[in-house]
Amino acid sequence: MWTSFFLLLNLILALVVVIRVLMRPRMEPSVRLAWIMVVEAVPFLGILAYLMFGEVRIAQAERQRAVDIRARLSGMWVPSPSAVDETPEWMEGLTATAQSVGGMVPVLGNRITMTPEGDDAFDDMLRDIAAAKDHVHILFYIWLDDRMGRRLASAVAEAAQRGVDCRVVVDAVGSRQFVHSDAWTEMGHAGAHLVQAMPTGFPLWGALFRRLDLRNHRKIVLIDNHIGYTGSRNAADQAFAVKPRFAPWVDVWFAIEGPVVRQMQGVFLADWMSYTGDDLGEAMLNTVPAAEDPGCIAQVIATGPDRRAGSISDCISALLASARDKVVITTPYYVPSNALDAAIQACARRGVEVTLILPERNDSLFVAATSEGFYQGLLRAGVRLMLFRDGLLHAKLASVDGRVAMLGSGNLDRRSFELNYEMNLIVAGTHVTDQIDRRQDSYIARAREVTLEEVESWPRWRRVRNNLLALATPLL
Repeated sequence: MWTSFFLLLNLILALVVVIRVLMRPRMEPSVRLAWIMVVEAVPFLGILAYLMFGEVRIAQAERQRAVDIRARLSGMWVPSPSAVDETPEWMEGLTATAQSVGGMVPVLGNRITMTPEGDDAFDDMLRDIAAAKDHVHILFYIWLDDRMGRRLASAVAEAAQRGVDCRVVVDAVGSRQFVHSDAWTEMGHAGAHLVQAMPTGFPLWGALFRRLDLRNHRKIVLIDNHIGYTGSRNAADQAFAVKPRFAPWVDVWFAIEGPVVRQMQGVFLADWMSYTGDDLGEAMLNTVPAAEDPGCIAQVIATGPDRRAGSISDCISALLASARDKVVITTPYYVPSNALDAAIQACARRGVEVTLILPERNDSLFVAATSEGFYQGLLRAGVRLMLFRDGLLHAKLASVDGRVAMLGSGNLDRRSFELNYEMNLIVAGTHVTDQIDRRQDSYIARAREVTLEEVESWPRWRRVRNNLLALATPLL
């Protein structure tokens, strides 16, 4: 009797959820099919999994607040006195796509400098914080209580003690250990304003209003509305104490000057005002002067689950469409949408030299195996596939024809496309693209090439596993 009751209950609930899946707007057919299979194949748990992770769910009031804040801030920089009057023809599709996704225009007069690769990557940034006179704004997904994390916390505390307005945001999950550390307490006692982004609170209750695995994955440091820093690096040593067996974690970090810093400030302020309710827009969004060495076009792309207009994936596809000779992409996690994977393959098929650099050892076995499911298609299309062997390559870079590049926090995976709050930059100018090309060349020098023959010689169980996990790509 009870068995029949539960079977009937599961059948009714599954039918309701399947109808909901079919009614959801902006859901790819492959995603619908994958969730319907899970709901039907796994009694009750499949239904629960969909309700918790199947929809990008944000409370309507929270979403509207974010929209209102962005609208107010964008009115302060659009039109921008530094906006590009006439974008080069080859770049028009890319900048238009980026503007449609992130709402910001390309601006002139920027200088972007890549910092060293090792644990001295933050040295210039720490000196700039030590010299700060007005404010320091910091946002990190992961901040660890290690040597680098404590050095940064001490610099913030010292700045706060001498009267600099210091505002710090960390993701509540990514930095969950750090917020209980002495370094976090030290910053607060010194007068820094500290905020945790999207705390989970009571998970079961919170799941009713917001999907729990939505995270703020951005990495932003801003000093006196004059210089900014961003890239792929978290506030941590290369040894990365929470996952040391994959060390060193190899990242990129950039110092940025010029009008695009104002756009970065807008991204930080939108987050800060959403989390705290403090209205800082007019006080913080002052005009940023052009760098002494102008010529670099730059444009911020801020994305997140509270936005409905596209993602980083659209911008990468537009970047690929502008390619004529050479594309080099570096990412730690390759779990793309079908459209992006197809765009990369199509780029190689039309004669562009496409190189994709991934880490040989990934900190996620599931993601590593899923990525391998794409190897054969990429190699058959002519993509050169390199596996970095000197640690976990965590950089996120894409360079096209030595004239335009993308950098920032976003990975080539569905989490970055749909679930995380990310910030990337499009940059065009040889003084920055040359730096990015040299850094990616150094990755290739420390990598081994994967051949189609190697992939086709894998044992059957490995190919079955990879292709099976690739079917779950729409659910990741």
